[in-house]
Formats: sequence, C-alpha cells, structure tokens
Amino acid sequence: MKAIVILGGGYGGVSVVHQLLEQDLPADHEIILVDRMPFQGLKTEYYAVASGTVADVDVRVPFPQDPRVRMVYGVITEIDLENRKVHLEDQAIGYEQLVIALGCTDKYHNIPGAEPYTHSIQSFSSTRETFCRISDVKPYGQVSIVGGGLSGVELASELREARPDLNVRILDRGASILSAFPDKLQEYVRDWFQAHQVEMLAHANITRVEQGVLYNGNEAVYTDLTVWTAGIQPARPVQLLDLPKDAQGRLEINVYHQLPAYPNVYVVGDCASLPFSPSAQLAEAQGKQVAEVMQALWKGETPELGQIKLKGILGSLGKKAGFGLMGKRMIMMGRVPRVLKSGVLWMSKQHFG
Repeated sequence: MKAIVILGGGYGGVSVVHQLLEQDLPADHEIILVDRMPFQGLKTEYYAVASGTVADVDVRVPFPQDPRVRMVYGVITEIDLENRKVHLEDQAIGYEQLVIALGCTDKYHNIPGAEPYTHSIQSFSSTRETFCRISDVKPYGQVSIVGGGLSGVELASELREARPDLNVRILDRGASILSAFPDKLQEYVRDWFQAHQVEMLAHANITRVEQGVLYNGNEAVYTDLTVWTAGIQPARPVQLLDLPKDAQGRLEINVYHQLPAYPNVYVVGDCASLPFSPSAQLAEAQGKQVAEVMQALWKGETPELGQIKLKGILGSLGKKAGFGLMGKRMIMMGRVPRVLKSGVLWMSKQHFG
C-alpha cells in the first residue's frame, strides 16, 4: 500500500482526510493520520477550557472512522525528507506522500524565564494544565495575560466571567489590544474591558519573567499566574527542517502547497508561509486544496486551484458579547457575532468546516 501520511490531526490535517475520503481514494493507497491525542481538539475554543467555562470533553471531536484510515499516536521527533520517513519516539513511518499539518507552539522571543514561568493554551494538554493552575489561584489573586491579540482577549474576557473574584490584567506591546483590527473594533473591546474591570497595560516591554514577577522594562509587575499568548511559531519538527522559511519560520511552499524541493510533501496551516494570518479557517481551506491537488495528479491532470477566500474573523467577549470582521470593512459588535461564533463551533464539531 502507498501511504499518505498526515502529520497532525488539527483543522488542516483532518480537512485533508475528509476531502480524500469523500472522493475516490485509489485502492492501493492508505491514509495514516499521526497525532499525539486520540481525538481532534478544537483549538479555537481552548481559551474557554483554560478559563473553566467549558469542559475539555466539549472541545473534543472524534477522528474519522474509516477502514482506509489508520491512526498512529505518538510524538514526532524528526521528519526525514531524503529517506521519506517520519520518526516518532518508538517507530518510523515511511510515506509516498506527506502532509505536514503540525500547527504551532508558543514563541517566547528569547525572553529569559518566559517559557518556564508562564502557562500556555497552545496544546490540549497545556490548556488543561493551565486550567488547573488558574483554578488554584486564590480569591482576589492576580492573573496576567501577555499578548493582546485574539487569543489573549478571548481568554481575558472569558476568565473575567468565569472567576469574577480574580484580578485580570492583559499586557500588550502595542498601543492597544487587537492592534491588527480596525480602530472602532479596538475601542469596543477596550470599553468592554473597562466596564468589566479588566486591566489593560499597553506599550508593555517584557524583558524577563521570574516566579510571580513580570518585568516591564525595569519595572516589576507582580502576578500570581501568567498565561503567554504573545506569539507563535511552527511546531518543533518543522523548526528543525533546513529549508527556506519566511520571517516567522514557516515553510515556503509553491502554488500547490508543496515544498518546491519535495513535491510529494505538502504543508498546511501554521507551518505554511502564506499571505494570511494563521487561522483554523485558513488551515481547513488549504487542506481541501491539498486533497484536490493529490486527486488531480492521480488522474494525470494539472491541478486547478481557486483563490483562497476567507470569510472573516469572529471573537468572543464572554458568553454574551463578541466582535467580528467580515472581509476588510464590515465590523460586527455585540450579541450577533457571539451567536455566529457558537454556530461556527457547532459546524466544526459536525465536520462541516
């Protein structure tokens, strides 16, 4: 059997699997899906798991059950492109075609102490650990969130509703939280934070982290617990690959999402260099196109891919409010975008994209 090995059971990897299964998979091919966990974790909802407003079982989705799919569980240690093998801790898997969809991990920007003294919501296991640590913070304790992007904002707002007894602070190096969003939307979220007693510290310059202390320049900022949401980078096995990458460390690919030097290797999601910000929506769209390329090549045809068009971004402010950006101009604020986000979550659980 010719193995199509897919590394990572997140949005991108699962999208490839579903698209391949929906079409005619050649009889002499099998799909091998490799992941650390026995289920897909809906990463866009990890902030709610960390806050304690959603149980981790509610963001688990079973992997596809199909005789053409074989699951392999484990931690990937090396991708050997020359010999077409993927090494895990206890075995090696050969492949005919490979899809790298390993997602991302935190980027600490070489800040001393950031990794050992902060907590993460980048993986399912780290998110559960963060939930346990937040749950143990004493009443009226201080929780600090470093990073004022979408993840940091959603975590801060959800935590405010989950633990009204806590002091919640969000620190960002920019002039405002959500600096990549329109001014009107930034103002709306800032007003929500002010109304709900979430402290905002702008122009933060974290120079080092110690147990219970963040250093903003030379100023000590005391905290009971810190969650890091201040940057991402591709997963470790991708970091180890000596291949052309962009400034964020993502692998450069061609129009068919292939590594130029290894056309049997595809890259999707946070590991791929694309002119878009990483997102679950982008990973799913890429995954579908990767499957289309494979199917065209099996038929001896030249792949014809359309332009990836993203519908927009939705964010939550607790359970009753939210915000959204549809296209480049349409801004949504209030109850409607929060309801829409819940609908998107339901669709993800049903594998409807």
